[in-house]
Amino acid sequence: MENRIAIVNSSSFGEVFTDHLDRLKAIGPVERFRFPSDIGGAELASALTGFNLIIASVTPTFSAEFFAHKDELKLIARHGIGYNNVDLAAARAHGTVVAIVPALVERNAVAENNITNLLAVMRKTVPATARVKAGKWVERADFLGHGLSNKTVGVIGVGNIGSRLVEICSYGFQDRVLSYDPFKSRLEIEQFGAEVATLPQLLAEADVILLAASLTPSSTGILDADALSQTKPGVYISNAARGALIDEAAMLAALHSGQVAGYAADVLSVEPAPASHPFLQEAQVVVTPHTSAYTTECLRGMGEKCVADVEAVVAGRLPERAVQPVADWLPAE
Repeated sequence: MENRIAIVNSSSFGEVFTDHLDRLKAIGPVERFRFPSDIGGAELASALTGFNLIIASVTPTFSAEFFAHKDELKLIARHGIGYNNVDLAAARAHGTVVAIVPALVERNAVAENNITNLLAVMRKTVPATARVKAGKWVERADFLGHGLSNKTVGVIGVGNIGSRLVEICSYGFQDRVLSYDPFKSRLEIEQFGAEVATLPQLLAEADVILLAASLTPSSTGILDADALSQTKPGVYISNAARGALIDEAAMLAALHSGQVAGYAADVLSVEPAPASHPFLQEAQVVVTPHTSAYTTECLRGMGEKCVADVEAVVAGRLPERAVQPVADWLPAE
């Protein structure tokens, strides 16, 4: 079978670093696809008929229905570190390897953008800039903000990126950092400079909350109406992990009541966001289009990994960081 490569819903792969695209074209035909995030599995499989290698973004979902209808598919290479949009059990049953970008490639870029967006909200950077562009520099007193130094910061999720957030806040801003992660030991959390906290303690004591958790059934909606009601009044929250960690309707209500002073989001529950999304009408909200990994250094590393995954599979080898490593086409060990 001829190798055919589909680039699905990625607006960045091969656009900046065109040499990545050239390497793929040397393997076989390459085609870009853009699908709605909620496309059905059967429809998605039909649209990708004949493509046996996929480079995938955070959407759409490669569900059990997708695999049930898909013809030969050897690889889904995620252009990122998350894989919650791929049904790994269905991929295994289908003999499709699923590989991700090593976490360290995105660690600094995503953590830095989480802090960047947070500070933009706390210091009212976006509306202040708009006022200057409107010729109203003298109205600068309207933009009295808050600093991040010497605060109590809560980090939810202390994995690859969350641990970097702990380091930045603890050592860079001299913050007291409370961290909640039920999957990490006390040693794993404390080694980065944080205190272990329960979720209720973190909510009650944090001036700032940073979300860095993976999206799982237990973390979906972790900041819902009940959780937000337990926060310090006037808390700031920044999310560069997954949009569904937040109950967006509850967040909007908390912003309107003043319980949350500002929200920074690089991710939303449904992406891309329509211009009518209510967050976009809120002065105390900053939304960026899932660009936390968009640094030159990070994008090059992500692209290199995806190309290496395709090259490995074509050569009959298992790619590095395969979260689904079982396929009958792989040579026996």
